[in-house]
Amino acid sequence: MYLKIRGIQYHLKIWGSGEPLWLLHGFTGSSNTWDILASSISQYRTIVAIDLLGHGKTDSPDSPQRYTMSEQIEDLDEIRRQLSFDSIELLGYSMGGRVALSYSILKKQQVKKLILESSSPGLKTEAERVVRQKHDLNLSLKIKNEGLESFVAYWENIPLFATQKSLPDSVKERIREERLFQNPIGLANSLIGFGTGSQPSLWKRLNEAVIPTLLITGHEDQKFLLIAKQMEKLMPQAKHVNVFNAGHAIHVELPQKFGKIVKEFVLHT
Repeated sequence: MYLKIRGIQYHLKIWGSGEPLWLLHGFTGSSNTWDILASSISQYRTIVAIDLLGHGKTDSPDSPQRYTMSEQIEDLDEIRRQLSFDSIELLGYSMGGRVALSYSILKKQQVKKLILESSSPGLKTEAERVVRQKHDLNLSLKIKNEGLESFVAYWENIPLFATQKSLPDSVKERIREERLFQNPIGLANSLIGFGTGSQPSLWKRLNEAVIPTLLITGHEDQKFLLIAKQMEKLMPQAKHVNVFNAGHAIHVELPQKFGKIVKEFVLHT
């Protein structure tokens, strides 16, 4: 379905019934990445998978300023209002996790539970953010100058996704198709407007996330495993689950295992 949200046409997929659980995908992804998870838990929850700004079938505005985290948070809140949900459970993967965490801190009354898969609160120092902003700007220029196909070929070979090399060919092709379906303008502006270096750091505000929180990481993704361990110590109700034989995208690499972990958390926490 489509909703007009603050001048932007957003695409959403909705399954099931019961309490609302929203799913937010990662960079170069879309709501399609959640199909397997949704089929396994839609009998317990109303699943709302959203194509984030500049991704999937949602509009890709020309101005990077429209992509800032504060703009994205207001978009999500307007979606919540239009769907008539008083409060929601939120699950975000990587980039989508940064959005989910930001929303849960800035809109405290609207989130009941939070699940973060391979995500972070941003970068701790201004120096780190400046370096990352330059990196993200270069990536955005790569998309604009070399085209989407060249960028996807580069992106699927970065070390973060090394464990996906062993996935079945059919799964790898599905991931590639999802990435190639994207709008280059949307991806480039996402990097500039709300890349990890551009978003406000939330490290010092993690203690404000006082809702039940599940942090899921893959054991082979040591960077985000260590970040989750730090976050767990700073979030009052956080629990960290480390999934062996998985890297950055657990929901793609081990979908049944991931679904079991999510189901257990939403039903019994």
